[in-house]
Amino acid sequence: MTGLEVVLPSLIPVAVDGIRGLINKLTGGAGAKPSNPDDVVKLMEAETKRLQALAALEGNGQTYKWVEAVRKLQRPFYGLASLALYMWAIGSQADPAVTTEISQWVQMFGFYLFGDRTYMYLKK
Repeated sequence: MTGLEVVLPSLIPVAVDGIRGLINKLTGGAGAKPSNPDDVVKLMEAETKRLQALAALEGNGQTYKWVEAVRKLQRPFYGLASLALYMWAIGSQADPAVTTEISQWVQMFGFYLFGDRTYMYLKK
């Protein structure tokens, strides 16, 4: 698996948004924006309901405290484990193919943590 095979799928959303923006620019369209105040209010209410549903799923006391702690520590644990594995592979002079696979796995995990947030920030 080459680096291009890892990076290329992550660029698909950027390309789709770029094409959509180009079409909107050429046609003068506003995209998916509400056209009147009633639609804006309905959209805001729908977003509020969605956020309330997400908040209801998040820590409402229905589970044990240790279950919530384990769930919240999964990302940091896997991040530290992947970095530790990568550092071990480099430090122990492991097989280059194994080191490459571990490196790509760590890159994908890093994009999972930071790439989506960065992309959303750049879209603003």
